[in-house]
Amino acid sequence: MQVDVEVDARGLNCPLPILKAKKALNAMQSGQTLRVVSTDAGAQRDFQAFAKQTGNELVAQQAEGPECVHVMRRR
Repeated sequence: MQVDVEVDARGLNCPLPILKAKKALNAMQSGQTLRVVSTDAGAQRDFQAFAKQTGNELVAQQAEGPECVHVMRRR
């Protein structure tokens, strides 16, 4: 999967991973994809709720050990 922008949010606690994702998405064009790597335990739920609230598409979420990768598509 092609990713246009990547954000490293490892070591950051809620709400910082979402805030970093929001900032990155605001600078992106419609249809571009964002990959966020986080270690916050609640990030999966947070990103699901964020996608519903903003209309951006949550394309994928995958846990990889202590890390979770979230892929979003800009609306």
